[in-house]
Amino acid sequence: MKFDLHVHSCYSKDSNADPDDILEHAARNGLHGFAICDHDTIEGGIACFKRAQETGSKQLVIPGVEVSSSKGHILVLGVREHIEPGLTPEETIKKARQQGAVVIIPHPFKVTSHGIGYVHGLDIDAVEALNSRCITDGPNNKARKAALELGLPMVGGSDSHEAEMVGRSYTEIEADHLTIESVLDAIRKGNTRPGGSKTPVSFVVRQMFLGHMNKLGRFIGIR
Repeated sequence: MKFDLHVHSCYSKDSNADPDDILEHAARNGLHGFAICDHDTIEGGIACFKRAQETGSKQLVIPGVEVSSSKGHILVLGVREHIEPGLTPEETIKKARQQGAVVIIPHPFKVTSHGIGYVHGLDIDAVEALNSRCITDGPNNKARKAALELGLPMVGGSDSHEAEMVGRSYTEIEADHLTIESVLDAIRKGNTRPGGSKTPVSFVVRQMFLGHMNKLGRFIGIR
């Protein structure tokens, strides 16, 4: 099965991807499912999960979140309750474990995307060794090397902020059933393999521009 384990929806401040559009493009791009990992909010994952049920989509939606820890971003899959940003990585992971969630370090060596900068010593289930939005090969290569050295499972994710790019990178998962728990168990067991390709630079630049405009809009609104 193919899953994109790193997707952003319009509930992220730097994305405009509507849940219905994400569901449509995920199916069109050959996925069995995906994880919504918006920045510091679980609302998008829950909303997209509900939309899949309402529309009869065959996509399996895994509610998740990309938490801003004090040292960088951490993906939490199968989340049910909000995890506050700004905690240490260890505290963030402890909160995730209390929910029985899967923990993945995304783009650990991509400094421009708040990569955490290391993997060793963290209680995690997998490393994102293929992130589509890494313009150069360096960050992904370093993540892959770190995962191999530590014997950690590797996954792939598009880190998409636009619906068209969902599934650009993905994770091949050997799960027994097309259910959230079965997929999460397969990740825990290391039955994963990253695949896919990079996001075109034009999409990355457009998303960055959108993010800056949204930040400017919030600043003007505050002032």
